[in-house]
This record gives sequence, structure tokens and C-alpha cells, in this order.
Amino acid sequence: MPDRLAPPGLSFLREHDVPIGDRLVRAGMGRPSTGPEDWWLTVLWVVDDEGVVSFAEVAPAAGPPAEPPLARLGPAIAGGLSGLILEEDGRLAIRLTPLVPPDDPMRPWRCALALRAGFKWEPARAATMRPNELAEAVLTAFARGVQSLHRR
Repeated sequence: MPDRLAPPGLSFLREHDVPIGDRLVRAGMGRPSTGPEDWWLTVLWVVDDEGVVSFAEVAPAAGPPAEPPLARLGPAIAGGLSGLILEEDGRLAIRLTPLVPPDDPMRPWRCALALRAGFKWEPARAATMRPNELAEAVLTAFARGVQSLHRR
């Protein structure tokens, strides 16, 4: 599988600009849906003019760290959505999975930066937000999380 994928289509919300060093990439998301057991599901991605970028392209200038990118991106997104994500059995109800897994599991930064994302929302908080506001919060947290991958 190549590091890059074709753009997945139009973003449900206006794409967010994400500065990575001297480059500007864009974060987008698919139309959210509600899945089994009230999971809020969507696809998140980062593109430039040539398609979906790889995780390696947003890694620190010194090179990708040893841990997988989702080990850094997950906590960054969860932090950006602090108070919105439901806690179940002492764990936040957030799931992130690469849309296309890396060819070599030992090189997790060498795959397209496109994710399947699932969240369960804190009912009282989510009830006060319109669906587009919730989607905007997710896309903002994702864009900031991607930007933080480059800075660490």
C-alpha cells in the first residue's frame, strides 16, 4: 500500500489549515454517523494538493519517534475534547484506527494520515451542542493534534 492515498472527497466541514513547519496541509472529516451502542463515527484525514499525506510527513524534523503516531495523536485529541468524551470503566470512550494500516507494523509512521474515529459523548455535555458544533470540536482537536505531532 502506498504512503499516500487519493483525497477521500469533500470534507463534511470546511477543512482546517494545519501548519507543519513551512508547509500548510489541511485536515478534513467525513460525515459523522451514529453507530452501534451510540458510538459517534467519522473518518478524519490530512491532505495537501497531492492527496492524503503520510504520518511521516507530519513527524518532527528530527524524524519519527519510536512510538506509533496514534500513541501521541490519541491523547492530543482526547485532551482537545476534554469533558466531552464519556468515561467508561475508568477509560475514555475514544477509538482511533488507521484507515489503511502500514505495510510494515514496525514502521507505523509510514502510512496515510487517514483515520477511522469513534467517540462516545458525555450525554449532558453533548446534549447542549448542535451536531455541527460537535463535529467542529472533533475536527479542531484533530487538526491541533496533528500539528502537535510535528512539534514533539
